[in-house]
Amino acid sequence: MALKEVLLDELRDMYSAENQLVKALPKLAKGARDGVLKQLFKEHLEETEGQVLRLKEVFQILEEKPTGQHCSGMEGVVEEGADALEKDQEGASFDSGLIGAALRTEHYEIAGYHACIAMAKALGEAQIVSLLQENLAEEIAAAKKISAAAAPILKQSSKEPDFETEPKSGKEKYSAKKSKEDEKAAAPSLKKLATHSMSPVRWRRRVARKRRIMQQIG
Repeated sequence: MALKEVLLDELRDMYSAENQLVKALPKLAKGARDGVLKQLFKEHLEETEGQVLRLKEVFQILEEKPTGQHCSGMEGVVEEGADALEKDQEGASFDSGLIGAALRTEHYEIAGYHACIAMAKALGEAQIVSLLQENLAEEIAAAKKISAAAAPILKQSSKEPDFETEPKSGKEKYSAKKSKEDEKAAAPSLKKLATHSMSPVRWRRRVARKRRIMQQIG
């Protein structure tokens, strides 16, 4: 598959992701209890609508249609946001769950735009790079604003008393089951790590050392 085809797949993925967010952000804005967080979601909805238009412009430049691929990754992230809205929590603790979902969403998009921009640069598509960089800049700014708004909310949440745990719903039970399956699937690789006497601390040190070497080489 030629690089242009890979880029088209990635761009369609992002187009789908942004359209899913246009639908999801009003729900987050409506559900948020903190005024600042609520306003941030509303403002980012307007930005997201603009991002969809920029992506349409990108496809016009490429003379290709924007539809044709559904972003399953964003679908999962949006579902986590929906789960956070259904949590039986009060006050700042409720908004803390929305913050986690929102930040995962932003960083998912940031990673996607970084990939698209790198491919567009390699293809010499300067106009497309410029449009994608505008979207990326907005996503980075949104993540920073959410992080800033999160600080007082998380502080307040840390002071709230523990609430009585409600019986798990069918959806939560299914999620817990899948979590155990994930752990089981990863067990063989982690067992190899333990067999080689690699403690988590030693493993982190080795990774850090490799990063330093790569930075020196770069």
